[in-house]
Amino acid sequence: MKTSLRSAWVALAGLSAVFLFEMLDNSILNVALPTIGRELHASTVALQWVTGAYSVVFGGLMLVFGALADRAGRRRMMLIGLVLLGAASLATVLVSTAEQLIAVRAVMGVAAAMTTPGSIALAFRLFDDDNLRVRAMTLISTVGLVGLAVGPTAGGFVLAVAPWQVLLLVNVPIAALALVGIRAGIEPDDPAGLHRDPIDVPGALLGTATIVLALIAPTLFVAGSTGSWFAVAGAVAAGVLFVVRERTARHPLLDLSLVARPLVSAGLAYKAATGLAVAGMGYLVTLQFQLDWGWPPALAAAGMLPQVIVLVCAGPFVNRFVERVGLERAAALSSAAVVGGLAVYALLGRFGYVWVALSLALVAAAIRVVGAVAGVNVLRGLPENRTSIGAALVDTASEVTSGAGIALSGTVVAALFTGSIAVSTWSAHQHTEFHQAVTLAGILLTLLAATLVGWAMLRTRRATTAAADVPAAVG
Repeated sequence: MKTSLRSAWVALAGLSAVFLFEMLDNSILNVALPTIGRELHASTVALQWVTGAYSVVFGGLMLVFGALADRAGRRRMMLIGLVLLGAASLATVLVSTAEQLIAVRAVMGVAAAMTTPGSIALAFRLFDDDNLRVRAMTLISTVGLVGLAVGPTAGGFVLAVAPWQVLLLVNVPIAALALVGIRAGIEPDDPAGLHRDPIDVPGALLGTATIVLALIAPTLFVAGSTGSWFAVAGAVAAGVLFVVRERTARHPLLDLSLVARPLVSAGLAYKAATGLAVAGMGYLVTLQFQLDWGWPPALAAAGMLPQVIVLVCAGPFVNRFVERVGLERAAALSSAAVVGGLAVYALLGRFGYVWVALSLALVAAAIRVVGAVAGVNVLRGLPENRTSIGAALVDTASEVTSGAGIALSGTVVAALFTGSIAVSTWSAHQHTEFHQAVTLAGILLTLLAATLVGWAMLRTRRATTAAADVPAAVG
């Protein structure tokens, strides 16, 4: 075990590179989509799947690879995933059609599903002290958020002087850095910290189907496709069958009794609330800036700066805040700020930019804390040989609720707004309809997030009460 961040700097550099790839990947590629569309003669649907294939495969396979990592070794799974990432990124130079690029992106999604859960689990394993764990995860997430913030700008500069393939080839040195750092800085897995239960294949198939359909449904909703309801029905049916399977299987893929532990379920609910808020509000704010207020893309990007600044610069304050109030209270207070930010946007966002900026800053500050604390709390509540699937659950909760936030916002806007939302000028009546849609969607997001946060607070209180009762019972 490491006793300081400095003593673990090699490992943290490698783990930070993994998170940098996750955050940088889609953000840097989005600016190249028009160029990719022209050069590969890609349709709108094909371009949507250039980014969508990665997200769906990534989200759908995290639980499976998390479970495999708890059996085969987290470090080993991470290293295999990094090799696959480097190879898939190199394959970009051979791409000549949109279909080939989608296939490459899907393989990169597999690599991300192999590496991302392990980055949290391995960072947790480096230290015994919870404060050091939070500081490590804050450092790792800061590196990733810097990538998320500078990705679009850096991508634009690269496209001015180089072909779009360079934007994916940048993953090769990132994967190499991560590979070196993890091999040199992290010891191989101790067999005592793994388990050898057989893989629950039916459970893996049902779990993957549930998540994939849940991630596809929001895109279909926003596009107005009738297939969206079939995707939702399929996700619900697969989810029910997954729960039944996991309750009856001798060796379940996901032991639901572990998920029901107070610290675990509370941490997942906090992450779900922030995922819902960031994606749902982000979708509405983007439409508001460019379509309702008529801002050009550059100004709209500048309008998101309060969020970017808080996400990038809040790291040192996160550590002090957590050390001062403790892990449980930090998660609860920051998640309450998510609800507050959503409420400000829902009720006041249409009255001027200052209210939008305030809501963006509140939500950003909150997710900065939750991002570091929720994962630690979830892993604290799990046995050592289940930490990878626990980390996968944290990311899956955020991925699925992000999709739900976009679906909710997009459906409300589509239901209340008449005519085409993408036209260059709106009538006064259309502006009023959009304002009503933003208010209603914002209120619904606020209520859902508040429900998740309130439930998580109750679960955390139960965990604290149970821990306090143990010494009393012993005495």
